[in-house]
Amino acid sequence: MTRHETSLAYAARIERVMSHIADHLDDRLELDDLSDIACFSPYHFHRVFVAVTGETVAEAVRRLRLHRAAVELNRSQHALVRIATRAGYGSVAAFTRAFAASYGSPPAAYRRAGQDLRPVLQPSGSQAMTRATALRSTLHYDVTIETVPKLRLATLPHRGDYQKIGVSFERLLAWAGGHGLLRPGVRMIGIYYDDPDSKPLAELRSEAGLAVPEDSPLAPAMAWREVGGGPVARLVHKGPYADLDIAYAYLYHSWLPHSGRQPGEAPCFEEYLNDPRSAPPSEWLTAVNLPLK
Repeated sequence: MTRHETSLAYAARIERVMSHIADHLDDRLELDDLSDIACFSPYHFHRVFVAVTGETVAEAVRRLRLHRAAVELNRSQHALVRIATRAGYGSVAAFTRAFAASYGSPPAAYRRAGQDLRPVLQPSGSQAMTRATALRSTLHYDVTIETVPKLRLATLPHRGDYQKIGVSFERLLAWAGGHGLLRPGVRMIGIYYDDPDSKPLAELRSEAGLAVPEDSPLAPAMAWREVGGGPVARLVHKGPYADLDIAYAYLYHSWLPHSGRQPGEAPCFEEYLNDPRSAPPSEWLTAVNLPLK
């Protein structure tokens, strides 16, 4: 087997492991079991995993569980003890320390802040606060209109909850690593076709994308897509991906109606400006792009 073939084989094996981890976050994830999935000896599996992904298994599991916890804090009224237990912590105190270290605030404060910022429609009537007014009174993003050059992406489809597209990105990054395409500055972009309030979560369509050379050999289920090539309304969100719905609500309900512009025919896309594996969620930067006519 050539070096290139070996690299591809390693990437495919680690891709299977990452998919298994994402699908079994509630289970005990033992290294021996994961090494069996990867078809590596347990004596060597973890070193290969770190070499391919840039993080340990424990770090990957912790990152994915804390992301799920952030989504639960935003979407549900579940007790902190339940969320802490699902995230793999034996006490709320331990969960609080870990969450605050990654997300910049304790989980209870994070939940309160999300409730304060998320737009809500008050009961109808002359005194009712509209969604746009509520947003303008609580937060502000700088929105710029830019012309984005056309960019060709190798993409992998994702069907379902947008907050779980990370699984497709993990697979895409494993593919790119196996082909030696993960060079400094590689652009990582998500394409989102549906309004998440318009249909059940299971039916949402999106794609994980990487800007790679056009002669890159695509794996099965992958496709080439293009984004850009015209004007976009662009804002940069700083913070966890679980809070991106706030940025979209501001863009559509506060900025767009007063902008004098109309949305174009292409779907929204996000560009992830730093590496979520090397920066805490409180420092993640995401450029949200709304194509315009």
